[in-house]
Amino acid sequence: MITIVKADLTQATHAQAVVSLLNEYACDPMGGGEPLSIEVQASLIDAMMKRPFIHSFIAYDQDTPVGLINLVEGFSTFAAKPLLNVHDVMVIEAYRGRGIAAQLFTAAESFAYELGCVKLTLEVLEGNEPAKHAYRRLGFKPYQLDPSAGVAQFWHKKIV
Repeated sequence: MITIVKADLTQATHAQAVVSLLNEYACDPMGGGEPLSIEVQASLIDAMMKRPFIHSFIAYDQDTPVGLINLVEGFSTFAAKPLLNVHDVMVIEAYRGRGIAAQLFTAAESFAYELGCVKLTLEVLEGNEPAKHAYRRLGFKPYQLDPSAGVAQFWHKKIV
């Protein structure tokens, strides 16, 4: 039986689960293929706790953490309402294909509704076909305003 819990990062078991699951995600090719640095692992929970607009939900099988979704509140200026970005989502390999990601997204959507959000957003790697298929099944689609302008792309520029 899978249980989805909103993480309380003041609880050591939740904090440890977030770091452990995120590190496992980072090691996956779709997460970059390398573990989080020791410094990031040591500072992540404190940094997240300083930002009340970051939220996590953990999927548990009994007492074992098996999935994670990290959410970051944003704001839609076009709608003058908040939005919720799915920043990370992962399920450990042994538990994939059991609908756990869908349960995490259901929790995220319910939470977004509670916050009065206008939408959920996420980014996905172009070649991550399993994730794209799952996201489409969950109602997500590529973002565009005018089809003649094409689909939005997620770009970044590192500052450090």
